[in-house]
Amino acid sequence: MKLRLLSPLLAVSLITSMSLGAAPVRGWLSWRGAEQAGVSHETGLPERVDADAPLWTAPLSGQSTPVIADGRLYINGYAGDGQDLQEVVACFDAETGRRIWEHRENDFLSDLIYKRYSTSAPTVDPETGNVYVQGSQGMLMGFAADGRLLWRISMMEDFGRMTFPNGRTASPVVDGELVITRGITSSWGAYGPPGDRFYAFDKVTGELVWQSSPAGPPQDPSFSHPYLDWWGGRRVLYTAGGDSSVLAMDVRTGQPLWRFPFAKAGAKGGINASIVRHGDHLIALHESENLDSSEIGRMAAFRIPAPDAVKPPNETTPQVFTAGDLEVWRNGVGCLSSSPVVVGDLVYEVSGTGDLACVDAVTGKVLWKKKLGIEQRQSSPFHAGGLLYVAIYISAEGAEAPADASGGDGELFVLRPSRDGVEVVSQTRLNGRCYGSPVGYNGKLYVQTDKQLYCFGKPGANPGLAAQERAAAAAVKPWPAPGSAASLQAIPFEVILRPGQAQSYRIRRVDARGFVVPGTVDPREVKWERYIPPTALVRSELNGDFDASGRLVAGAAPEPSAGVFKGTWKGPDGRELTGFVKARILPGLPMKIDFEGAELSNTTTNSVEPATAFAYPPLPWAACRFKFEVREKEMDGKSNRALVKTIDNKRLQRGQVFVGHADMRNYTIEADVLTEGNRRKMSEVGLINQRYLIVLKGNSQQLEINSNQERIKKAVPFRWAPNEWYRLKARVDVAADGSGVVRAKAWKRGEPEPEAWNIEVSHATAHAAGSPGFFGFSPQDQRLAIDNLVVTAN
Repeated sequence: MKLRLLSPLLAVSLITSMSLGAAPVRGWLSWRGAEQAGVSHETGLPERVDADAPLWTAPLSGQSTPVIADGRLYINGYAGDGQDLQEVVACFDAETGRRIWEHRENDFLSDLIYKRYSTSAPTVDPETGNVYVQGSQGMLMGFAADGRLLWRISMMEDFGRMTFPNGRTASPVVDGELVITRGITSSWGAYGPPGDRFYAFDKVTGELVWQSSPAGPPQDPSFSHPYLDWWGGRRVLYTAGGDSSVLAMDVRTGQPLWRFPFAKAGAKGGINASIVRHGDHLIALHESENLDSSEIGRMAAFRIPAPDAVKPPNETTPQVFTAGDLEVWRNGVGCLSSSPVVVGDLVYEVSGTGDLACVDAVTGKVLWKKKLGIEQRQSSPFHAGGLLYVAIYISAEGAEAPADASGGDGELFVLRPSRDGVEVVSQTRLNGRCYGSPVGYNGKLYVQTDKQLYCFGKPGANPGLAAQERAAAAAVKPWPAPGSAASLQAIPFEVILRPGQAQSYRIRRVDARGFVVPGTVDPREVKWERYIPPTALVRSELNGDFDASGRLVAGAAPEPSAGVFKGTWKGPDGRELTGFVKARILPGLPMKIDFEGAELSNTTTNSVEPATAFAYPPLPWAACRFKFEVREKEMDGKSNRALVKTIDNKRLQRGQVFVGHADMRNYTIEADVLTEGNRRKMSEVGLINQRYLIVLKGNSQQLEINSNQERIKKAVPFRWAPNEWYRLKARVDVAADGSGVVRAKAWKRGEPEPEAWNIEVSHATAHAAGSPGFFGFSPQDQRLAIDNLVVTAN
């Protein structure tokens, strides 16, 4: 499930330092700050900034927001260009700008448009100083402060995380021992349909602790940063969702608590701006079309539901309120993803049209607006010492340009706002556009553009930092003592195993609010039984069992399987506690898959075809259900069963499925493929080899190799006909120096395999590993099919 580089000795040392109460890490540890609202109490930050006279600059382009911890600055960015462009997490000396370390990762299998949208920011753990990052492709990573990679998880391959051209990627959240991230995923079982979901991992080991799907069907990806809070004695997070809702969930367990649509009839699109709190209200905003009015964009305040007004939560379904139940006020200030700041009873926000607005947080009245630029969709304001720091987009010539234009420069403003108006203290033209947000710490202001990283201010320690340090300490609230044990929590909650592999578990007791009850549970004393959720459409069991030592041991058979186990433990007081774990088994090499054994026991009920017999695809395959089904598909004049692309749901017309482990490498994959259609209307069908997509494109009559549509995309002509089977084959070889070659060929089934490859693509920074899989795209309602999949070592 992950690349685990954490040594047992290091794990023990980290856990020991936490338990011994090591000195807390000091700094601006997450991009929204300790009060989660982009507000600092530090005084003495620079009042005047001049792009021609910074304290220092560094040549790291990007669209991220920096964080600072114990004198080090961490930020995401880019290195290289063209097909060798890579995403970077870098560490600098916050005082001098000296680069201390960096880590690079390739983007892969995404449709991300680079250098047009803001990206995620790192987050630092206040206990250990570890740094957590999620890349645009969904690579979630933990680093030690010195740059050592502790663990790495491919959210795309392990959990079916989807990518989108806007590249909206969540910044991790650290709370206690958990690292929490989010994204739209399409995985397996109940998580098969696409959903805006949350995942919590152990910050030391990278093991999954819980996963949650609290929102409705997504309209859009959302990277709204969660707001951590206390509610009814629970540790909760509030956030906006990709379904245009505001929601709350329990941080300790992932249990959904309540949610409500942003507007009475909802809005078109997800909400990306972060929520802020003012008193007992949550303030949120968006820049979508409101379905209960003709307005575009809105800011609104909502009353936080009282705990006694919320029904006791069950495992998966939150209580749903209407927006009218909770709305306190609204106004027309909206923005795509720039997040507001709250200072006293005032809310400051930059609208999508580049207007800085001041709003009364009690009444919602817009007190004033000031035009700063032509638009601001991404960067959020930052407030410190009575000053507001705002980065605004202008075109390269300073004239108006389309709101979605790439390139151009940014203007950095220093403003002195009040209830009655605003004074422009300073402004300067930056080299490049600013997508991330400016932040300040220790007398210095930091901001990144798509061309470089800036630091403004004076060298040395800032006496005005003490006020922010006190405020940050005051923001840390003591945790309540746990109550009596209510259930078991087994870690890891979900694993992906190979045949014959064993997995050990840590078992702990938690109370009804998810707080850990002191004491240990011996894994050998837990009795595990197979469990099929009552709502499961595919009644599947894992080919494996628990041994006497409490380990889950996968069966030796080289077939995929998946299932859930329920564990029961009887305590000294005689009470029984239960918990659950999920597991999948995916085989290694060699792999051979056909679908002749599938029982077509289901019948379609959609409106685009007559009733048709089908079987669900193999349950362990991530992102396959709802996009593919096993059906009858004639081959060589005989009855045959194959995996066929569904066409009834337009949102699922593109399907990308993984059938192996994310660390597989240097293999060859081949399969029989077909598309329905005619000479003018065909679909696309392909294979995934080590994070490269090899696809036969019907309408353009091409064989293409790509990995990111902007970075790696090469094609050769290939004439192929609809309603006929072809054999598609691809091989990836990676050399010791990290370079690689991707080769592909295709030929009509039944004909001899050609000796030469149709296309070869060299990649200097090749993908070192990746799960095998397949791909289908049916935008014109022409089905495609895949069969006889074979994966072998090179």
